[in-house]
Amino acid sequence: QVQLVESGGGLVQAGGSLRLSCAASGRAFSAYCRAWFRQAPGKEREFVSAVSSSGRSTYYADSVKGRFTISRDNAKNTVYLQMNNLSPEDTAVYYCAAGLANSYASGAYDYWGQGTQVTVSS
Repeated sequence: QVQLVESGGGLVQAGGSLRLSCAASGRAFSAYCRAWFRQAPGKEREFVSAVSSSGRSTYYADSVKGRFTISRDNAKNTVYLQMNNLSPEDTAVYYCAAGLANSYASGAYDYWGQGTQVTVSS
């Protein structure tokens, strides 16, 4: 059974940092692109960041560029999202995803985690 499990969410003050992890099991994801999306209350799910299968190419939403860094460790089947200088606008449930092509569209991804809550207080 394929599973993506996120961890690392929590409550942090504005300006603080968190590191999210997404561990995959059930199959090897080294050939898959990995991504993070987020969904705030009352809003649609939005793209945050993605990384190519090799890890050499990364993509970011404008709203997080310069503050968030995505990386992956294929040996551990894990992708990370380092989030710095967080603001209350970053408060959302963060989901990791895996798919065969890099895309900003959630529909391009085949596998999803259950989500982890990130709350940033002002």
